[in-house]
Amino acid sequence: MNLGFFTMPIHPLDKDWRQSLREDREAFVLADELGFTEAYVGEHSTDKAENITSCIAFLAWIAAATRNIKLGTGTVNMPNTHPAAVAASLAMLDHMLDGRLIFGISPGGLLSDAELFGNLDANRNEMFLEAINQVLEIWAGEPPYNIEGKYWNITTQRTLIRDIGQGFIARPMQRPHPPIVVTAVAPFSKGVTEAAARGWDPISANFLMPAWVKSHWPKYVEGCERGGRAAEPANWRVAKSVFVAKDAATAKAYATDPDGPYVYYYRSLFTKLKKNGRVELFKTRRDQPDDEVTLEMICDKLIIHGTADSVADQVLAFQDEVGAFGTLLYAGKDWKDPELGRQSMILMAEKVMPRVNAGTAKQSSAAE
Repeated sequence: MNLGFFTMPIHPLDKDWRQSLREDREAFVLADELGFTEAYVGEHSTDKAENITSCIAFLAWIAAATRNIKLGTGTVNMPNTHPAAVAASLAMLDHMLDGRLIFGISPGGLLSDAELFGNLDANRNEMFLEAINQVLEIWAGEPPYNIEGKYWNITTQRTLIRDIGQGFIARPMQRPHPPIVVTAVAPFSKGVTEAAARGWDPISANFLMPAWVKSHWPKYVEGCERGGRAAEPANWRVAKSVFVAKDAATAKAYATDPDGPYVYYYRSLFTKLKKNGRVELFKTRRDQPDDEVTLEMICDKLIIHGTADSVADQVLAFQDEVGAFGTLLYAGKDWKDPELGRQSMILMAEKVMPRVNAGTAKQSSAAE
């Protein structure tokens, strides 16, 4: 199992923006130094807590500060940006990263962003599909493009000057394009199937109950079969909220503190998803009454915390429950205590993952 990093950072509303951005940057640089294989960052334009407004700009900021880690947009909210702008910016970013870019895409889940960009009442899934199709068509095509859609039309027909390069949209370094991943947040996600059929891979969100994470694998298999490719667990990424400390008391205190970053994270998400009628994501079964879904229950089910040995055991138990997957994405949280935040990532990479992979190897040998 590989170790990656995924953050849709939820910071205190009164925290200095410069400080939260610096700490988020430090987390990515630290992940690179620790050997994390990949790292993703989300984006929102209208959220004081989730305050990275452009994942492309953020990754460009840290591109030169990292060496080996693959960096992913997590995700570009496709309906909110012109497809030609996405194509051009991602192409440049892929070159800045020497081909270390992973292209994470979604329709966007924050309704205030949708309202801001005028698509709150639109079919955002339809917009999403048109946008990504147009991005890929741009990268595969030649100017003047002449791509017509329901939402966007793309051409440089009237202004193309071929011999001096005017009217061309850049292509990424990776051909035909960077690897594409989609975030999966719905139980039994149909989007996972459609993505897999196109050769894309899923990231199962860290705010899903294990039963719903488990439901993504058969949908992925279904899509891979339709697309004529093997369904490899190595291509499935699963995000998880984890906190590791040198002693169990510290781990429990920090991870369960009502004013700490882990509970704060889930309080914010619970409020948003409940308001949007998506409380089902936090249920342990579909017929569970809404009033049984509490913040305490959510945190108890979704936050792994403890010493390195304990966390390794919990990760292995989680893997037993949902099935084998290729990359565990450590979900980033606010660094209320920067030392504990850094220490958790270090322990995760240096102590937990060797134990997890040794345990996985033992399980495989026993199964044989």
